[in-house]
Order: sequence, then structure tokens, then C-alpha cells
Amino acid sequence: MRRALALAPIALVAFLPACMAQEQPADPPEDACGASGYSDLIGKNLAAVTLPTDLNARVIKPGDMVTQDFVPERLNIETNELGVIENLRCG
Repeated sequence: MRRALALAPIALVAFLPACMAQEQPADPPEDACGASGYSDLIGKNLAAVTLPTDLNARVIKPGDMVTQDFVPERLNIETNELGVIENLRCG
């Protein structure tokens, strides 16, 4: 029994390289959300623009609390206090 317990760490180390050999997913494209396609919205009031209903987007106003999760396909629309779009970025 002691010998089996003594060999257990060696067996785990033998399988570790197989776990580490898995390929890591590639980094998402820099513009995965298509922000560059909406660049003409910068400077416009959010209330005056029309966005696709199926667009994965969130509006971030000054002082808004937002989650820190990174979703490459999500368009973040940052506005000022008056609702004017100031920045567009993926995440």
C-alpha cells in the first residue's frame, strides 16, 4: 500500500505533459465586434442613431458600472453625459 501511494505522484507527473500539450485557442481578431464599421457614429447622439436589433452591444455612460468580462464580439458604445457617442470598442 505504501509503495502504491509513493508512486501516485509519479503517475500524476507522467500525465501532466499530456494535459499541457493541448493547443491554446487563438486570440480573437482585434475588431471581432465590427467596431470599425460603426465609426461614423462617433460624434452623434445615441438617441438619433439606429442600430441593428441583433447587435451584441452595450452602452456605457459616464459613471456606469460595467462588468469586467471580455466578450470580443460585443460592441461597447461609450457616450458622454449628453448621450453623444465618444468611443467604440470591442469587449
